Amino acid sequence: MMPQHSPAPSAWRRIQTAWGLPDLAGKGRFVAANLIDSLGNGLVVAFTVVFFVKTTSLSLVAVGAALTVGQLLVLPFPLFIGRLLDKYGPRTVVAAGNWISVAGFIGFLFSHAAWQIVLWQFVVQLGSTAFWMGNSPLTVLVARGVERARWFGFVRALRNVGVGFGGAASAVALSIGTVAGLRAVMVINVVTFAVAGWLVITLRGADTSEAAGAGPAEPKPAEPEQATGETTGQPSGGYRTVLKDTRYLRLVATNISFVFSSTVITVLLAVYAVDDLDVGAWIVGVFVVLNAAMVALLQTLASRWIEARRPVTVLVLALLFNAAAFVVFGTLLVLPGWAVIAGLLIAMVLYTVAEMLGSPPTSELSVVMAPEHLRGRYLGVYQLSWSVGGAVAPALLTALLEGGAALPWVFLTAISVLAVPLVLGLDRRPAATSEAAPAGDVAPKEQLDGDPVG
Repeated sequence: MMPQHSPAPSAWRRIQTAWGLPDLAGKGRFVAANLIDSLGNGLVVAFTVVFFVKTTSLSLVAVGAALTVGQLLVLPFPLFIGRLLDKYGPRTVVAAGNWISVAGFIGFLFSHAAWQIVLWQFVVQLGSTAFWMGNSPLTVLVARGVERARWFGFVRALRNVGVGFGGAASAVALSIGTVAGLRAVMVINVVTFAVAGWLVITLRGADTSEAAGAGPAEPKPAEPEQATGETTGQPSGGYRTVLKDTRYLRLVATNISFVFSSTVITVLLAVYAVDDLDVGAWIVGVFVVLNAAMVALLQTLASRWIEARRPVTVLVLALLFNAAAFVVFGTLLVLPGWAVIAGLLIAMVLYTVAEMLGSPPTSELSVVMAPEHLRGRYLGVYQLSWSVGGAVAPALLTALLEGGAALPWVFLTAISVLAVPLVLGLDRRPAATSEAAPAGDVAPKEQLDGDPVG
């Protein structure tokens, strides 16, 4: 018999492999939904404050306070959304999150008082929280145990591109400056989020129950360590189980370090560079664009490198890169003026590399370390690290900056270094499970969005 030769990969597949892109065949709806959601977020984040200042009689301070209160009201809701994830699955929760945001954006169009802004901002943020909590397990189901790191990196790059284009479109709308133009942008947001929800809810094979016939969607996680030293017996439910899982709580604590780091650009960079380093604000803008461009262009390449390495190794590197970046940011205070720009460039590159390395493994581990029957509750606790950390970071970091220009950088360096011991051993499996072949490597019988594979 003549030897069988597999067909040569197509030019597009070769490009995908070279750039660290996952196999996108049959995943069009998932990709489109993420891109549409990213564009919508880019639109709304960039102009919500201006929208209410222009369309209501409220002051800038009143609008900002109302938006903040609306966001704070969402803080306890990840725990409730976690229960819904366990009951209905990620596809339903993600689609519902999009549609809840649609209701909020419609409410924005008819808001005139502060309490109305608080109410509809709460609704929008509730929808956004549901989306983010469901999107990571949905990504794992889309990947089906293959190229998970690439998928998480691709989704992050996609969101950066979408937010960038959405922000640019929003800037164009703001330059027009008319109330009608601002309302038109909000209507576009309503439509795009509604379409994104429809694309998600019509995904095929996107729930664990649907995938049951094709085998597990990903390798089973290691058994959680019990804080009380008890052995695991019958699976128990509720958040008490999550709070006993010390391995997972270490991941949550580590992520708080990354949450604080993620606020550097929005909270610290501009005021630090302008007030303490005497650098022009336009230079800060250049470095912010550099950060976004690096993530958009290089995240998938970084994910290609990440997938061949242990998640713990990558997380340690991310933490050390963050620490190095914050040390450089802090030492800029003692450098001569001509060296400050070069130092800012070095610090921003280190910071962006840490961002690209840290995001895929934390997102992946937050899903695969959780027992499948309690995954939603685990993700509810994980989401609290983002919600609480994101709420605390601006107040704490600005207070530290007020106390001394170097203090926030010392704090950020310290929590990055202290997180390293928490990471060690997170991906270690007990001997009983480590010898088994990962079930997620079994090819599924059905592709998302496509016909069954023959």
